Amino acid sequence: MLRDAIEPGLAQTGETASPRDETTERIVEGALHQFEEFGLRRTTMDDVARRVGVSRVTIYRRFSGKEALVEAVILREARAFFRELDDAVADCADTDELLAEGFAFALARMRSHALINRLLTTEPESLLPHLTREAGPIVDAARSFLAERLRRELGDAAIEHADLEVGAELLVRLVLSFLLTPQSAARLDTADDARRFARRYLAPALHSVAEGA
Repeated sequence: MLRDAIEPGLAQTGETASPRDETTERIVEGALHQFEEFGLRRTTMDDVARRVGVSRVTIYRRFSGKEALVEAVILREARAFFRELDDAVADCADTDELLAEGFAFALARMRSHALINRLLTTEPESLLPHLTREAGPIVDAARSFLAERLRRELGDAAIEHADLEVGAELLVRLVLSFLLTPQSAARLDTADDARRFARRYLAPALHSVAEGA
């Protein structure tokens, strides 16, 4: 169900996204803040209704249940993340800079995300499946996003190498790994640390992939 929700949504970012009515946006926004403050387990649809100032019926007209509302929040945050990532790498001069800035941004953005931090601290069992064994939809969307932008930088020749998708997926999984295990030997405590790591380790690996090695 999450895969069906997230992949089409991530393909429609910014102005191309399908418009939703104002009440639906308020419900999703309210649910996000409720989850940030109280977590997923302790939040009910009644809580969200009270927070937003609408009736339960109004929410259920738009979302079949709590799981559907959680998915809508995940989709909203994923779309926002990719828009912000796109902006962060928009002015990069080459592939190495794109990797460095993209890796630094992604790591910092995920580590500072209020809901992710809340769930990792108080109820990791609610979040970990979405970042590990059930991470397929997020990984797929992030891989496609990154691979497309790398193709633009590397040129048409790179399109022939399907391994570029594999390289992009490795980068995505690496970010998730550092998010889940921050106390690692790499010591990526600052944005500059992340940039240096990307230039030293990620860029050479990606160039090797692009060259068909």
